[in-house]
Amino acid sequence: MPRRRGYHIVSTGPATDQGMPSEPGYIGGGMAERRAPLDRPVITIDVDDVDDALERVRANGGSQIGEKIPVGEMGVAAYFSDSEGNVMGLWQSTG
Repeated sequence: MPRRRGYHIVSTGPATDQGMPSEPGYIGGGMAERRAPLDRPVITIDVDDVDDALERVRANGGSQIGEKIPVGEMGVAAYFSDSEGNVMGLWQSTG
């Protein structure tokens, strides 16, 4: 799996070569170097459609931060600021 500088795959148990848990009951993810505006822990919400979720964010006074980010073959991530200025993440799994 390609590695991005400052990004590290983490897992609570056995994982595949793609970094996904290989047994039920474990979780995995990644940790990135902190850089503004993502310079603090970010709560990320699993959604069916990132574009639809971002449209709802905008309709309710929030704004998208940067572009959508493809994460290998696993999915797509996006970030937004809500109407109160809190930074949150969105995740859409592939397939």
